[in-house]
Amino acid sequence: MELKLAILNILEKNAKVAVEDIALELGAPVEDVVAAIGEMEADRVICGYNTIINWDKVSNEKVAALIEVRCAPQRGVGFDKLGARIALFDEVDSLYLLSGGYDFLIRVKARSMKEVSQFVFEKLSTLESVTGTATHFILKKYKDHGILMEERNGQPDRSAVIL
Repeated sequence: MELKLAILNILEKNAKVAVEDIALELGAPVEDVVAAIGEMEADRVICGYNTIINWDKVSNEKVAALIEVRCAPQRGVGFDKLGARIALFDEVDSLYLLSGGYDFLIRVKARSMKEVSQFVFEKLSTLESVTGTATHFILKKYKDHGILMEERNGQPDRSAVIL
C-alpha cells in the first residue's frame, strides 16, 4: 500500500511522468510500479488522467461556471439518485455533494453564457427535487488543480497585497 500511495502522490502532480521515472524516484522495480498502477486503474482508484489547460491562451474560448444547487433529498436514496442523474448531463464537468447552504456544486463548461443558462433553466431546474440554483461564471482562473495559471519571469507572482 505504501508503494501505491507514493505512486499516487507522483501522478497527482504530473500524470505524464514515465513509469520508469516513477520507479527510479521510488527505488522500486518498474514491473512493481506497472502492476500497482494497473491494479489502481482496475479498482477505479485512478479514474483518469487529465491535462490542465489555460483556455484563456487559446482562441477556442469556453465559458465555465459553478452552479450551486439546493434540492430535497429523496426517501431511501438521499441525494445519490439526483446526483447520478445530474452527472449524466454532457454539460457537467464536475459534480460534488456539499455541506452547508447548498447540496451540490456543479462545474459546467460550455461555448457561451447562453448555453450555461439554457442548461440551468431547461435541464437542471426542471428536475423534480431541485428547489433552487445559484450560477457563478468563472471570470479568470489563477490556480487550477494546484497549478498556477500565470507566472511572471518564470516565477509565481508574489506581489505584496495591501489592504
